[in-house]
Amino acid sequence: MPDRFTMLEVLESLGLQLDSQLVERALMHRSYSYEHGGLPTNERLEFLGDSVLGIVVTEHIFLIHPTLSEGQLAKLRAAVVNSHALAGVARELDLGSAVRLGRGEEATGGRDKSSILADTMEAIIGAVFVDHGIDAARLFIHHLFDPLMARAATLGAGLDWKTSLQEICSAHSLGTPKYQVAESGPDHEKSFEATVMVGDGAFGPGFGTNKKQAEQQAAELAFAALAAGTDAGKGADPTMVAEDEDGADPIDGADRAEGTAPAGDGLAADLTRTPIKTTSDAGTSRG
Repeated sequence: MPDRFTMLEVLESLGLQLDSQLVERALMHRSYSYEHGGLPTNERLEFLGDSVLGIVVTEHIFLIHPTLSEGQLAKLRAAVVNSHALAGVARELDLGSAVRLGRGEEATGGRDKSSILADTMEAIIGAVFVDHGIDAARLFIHHLFDPLMARAATLGAGLDWKTSLQEICSAHSLGTPKYQVAESGPDHEKSFEATVMVGDGAFGPGFGTNKKQAEQQAAELAFAALAAGTDAGKGADPTMVAEDEDGADPIDGADRAEGTAPAGDGLAADLTRTPIKTTSDAGTSRG
């Protein structure tokens, strides 16, 4: 999906036009409704959109992954149908600027809250279904979520890169990944840089506006390198400040995908048969 297309532009590009009242309802957060005499909110459309998204994603992964088990399909679906992923799509559509919010939510940054954005995205999907039916909703969802589904299939056993890295390290007896994080900038505009240590190798750096984002990016780089059986390590920066590793975090706001995935049942299970090299034994693979 092209960056920064608005929701209406995407709908127009697909030949879809929503009823203006449905659009208004889909963008109506309960905080605005409460402050304006109890106007109808987007919660019913959100409920519907959640189900429509679930069935379209489930249908798609069932058809294109005929060899995956029920458990693997459930993990793949959960990596797409969750608040974190929905909020990301909503940000690409700039839904935050269009949602109707009450003064309280407006003052506390509600236009960029993942929970509000995810709910609004589901409400829009529900509105498309109500106005145009399942085929149009399927078209709309595929246009927005196909890149996420393709990316999710590369995440290995887990629902995020830290979990997937832990899985592949466990399978190859490489120990627990250790993250080192440095922060810089003023309190209101901090940036973070992360390196992850696996065995004697260091992978990264990953960057983000918070510690978790930086660690996830570093974990993604490490997972990709280890899965490919390559040595992409770099020397660790001695000025980096080590943070205690508390295990892989579940995806932010993933109220439909809470917790981490169990070991040994990964989407990339064949990776566990790939020899892996670290910086200390570049000539010797570990099983």
